[in-house]
Amino acid sequence: MASSPTTLRLAVCLFDQVTALDYQGPIEILGFLDPNNVKPDVPTPSYLLEITYLARTLEPIKATAGPRALADRTYDEVGDGEQFDLILVPGGQGARPEKVPSSLLEFLKRQAPGAKHVLSVCTGSWILARAGLLQGKKATTNKSVFKAVVENIHGYGIDWIPKARFVVNDDKKIWTSSGVTAGMDMANAFLEYLVGKEAALRIRGIVELSAKEEGDDEFAEYYHLL
Repeated sequence: MASSPTTLRLAVCLFDQVTALDYQGPIEILGFLDPNNVKPDVPTPSYLLEITYLARTLEPIKATAGPRALADRTYDEVGDGEQFDLILVPGGQGARPEKVPSSLLEFLKRQAPGAKHVLSVCTGSWILARAGLLQGKKATTNKSVFKAVVENIHGYGIDWIPKARFVVNDDKKIWTSSGVTAGMDMANAFLEYLVGKEAALRIRGIVELSAKEEGDDEFAEYYHLL
């Protein structure tokens, strides 16, 4: 008899001036593991996701484009007795150091050590770096601001990879993607890692994603990073 799927708690970190596609793109893929969204023709996954959206306050979040979003809870409401299994950190104009809420950084410092996996999209890796989570790790970010991010975070002991659609560290805990749409490629790779190729392929077919591989990056050359 097949065992029941394991439910993982996913925290999606929101903030003003977030790029909506940075989190919505990956969620369109990972969201198929939501118990309310599992398709009958998709092989029963080994994991399901319970998704919680977090922000500094419960006021509407204003993205750089698109509709406003509402968080389920605030960062400060997540107590010491709770632990999320997965954390997704998007980027955007609000990911710049002077704009990132301190409560988000403190949440990451509390939760990331105990999380199974931490994923960032675009300049979300800038936030991870500021929270001290990328020391001794490999990472990438949006290539249009790659040089600015690396210069700002100089001395943090991070191995910034210029030519990468996304970067996965050897222990599979920290995943960082390049800009915006690269988050969907990373989410596809993470989904395959989590639930296997068969289920991931079926989900990719539903959203009609032509997924790129980890090193398939045309923008490093475009931005003269090589």
